[in-house]
Amino acid sequence: MAAIEYTDRGAAVRVAPVGRLLTGAVLAALDAPSVLNTQPWQWRIDGDRAELRADRRRQLPAIDPDGRLMTLSCGVALHHARVALAADGAQAEVTYLPDPDDPDLLATLRYTGTAERAPHVQRLRRAISVRRSDRRPFADVPVPPDALDRLAAAEAAVSAHLHLVRSQDLTGVAVAAGHAADVEQSDPAYRADLAAWVHPDDGSGTGVPPETTVPSGARTVPIRNFTGGDENASIYSGAEVADRHARYGVVVTEGDEPREWLTAGEALSAVLLTATADGLATSPMSDLVEIIAAREALRRTLGNVGHPAIVVRVGVAGRGATGPRAPRRDSEAAVELVAGRAQE
Repeated sequence: MAAIEYTDRGAAVRVAPVGRLLTGAVLAALDAPSVLNTQPWQWRIDGDRAELRADRRRQLPAIDPDGRLMTLSCGVALHHARVALAADGAQAEVTYLPDPDDPDLLATLRYTGTAERAPHVQRLRRAISVRRSDRRPFADVPVPPDALDRLAAAEAAVSAHLHLVRSQDLTGVAVAAGHAADVEQSDPAYRADLAAWVHPDDGSGTGVPPETTVPSGARTVPIRNFTGGDENASIYSGAEVADRHARYGVVVTEGDEPREWLTAGEALSAVLLTATADGLATSPMSDLVEIIAAREALRRTLGNVGHPAIVVRVGVAGRGATGPRAPRRDSEAAVELVAGRAQE
């Protein structure tokens, strides 16, 4: 990723320390995961504030027509930035959806002073740079119960709930996943979204490289088929079922509006970073909430309490290399610095 240069029309300027703190935080946030690695955010740093905007050009028209997953992805980036600021000893005030007349302005971060650098925040900050989505089958090893407790606690800290799916409810989750796959793969518009964003690294710094995907195969809960074909084996095929010890967490919010979608993204970030810091592997599963019928089926499985916003798969990583990281956009394309607030 290219570095931000503090320049104004070619003339170098000195930037206030607060601006550098905010810049470092949003640069760390560029490593956040997003639906199909669209990275649908734009940051603007002006004095003691960082603004987070949705980039509608990166919204998926078929998969995400209402912008739910775009907003959730931006919430993940927002939480990443907050973690990076706290790790640098900075406090920030968050204002969500600050301008009713500008719905694409999702949040602002305003520096408010210094804070203690807590050890657990340092662990999360380190996790940002090493986290990746691991879609391979997990090892045949249970997730430690204390690690699951830490995941639930991490989510509660950002005002959302992580529902850990019980073994007796996995069939309902698998059925929801299968229904979503059937509906989406029969939709040419959905396949067009996949074709646009699942491709080898083309220099754009976005999209899902094919080498980071794997066939679903026979799994307890099937994962997304990124090719749009039908090579994924049925979970009832008689083959040995993978992911027997994978745990599935559903981020649940009280409401189902943009403010809650942002909260769900922050909660997902907290879970992913906490799991990574504990040495666990993860992969978000947005396909289970992309189709209304699948989302409602998942909600019924959870007892009709709250609104399922995203599913995350957690487990002990299998053997072998995890594969390459997904590409990232150049920072100059994702972050704008307002030089007028720089210190001379």
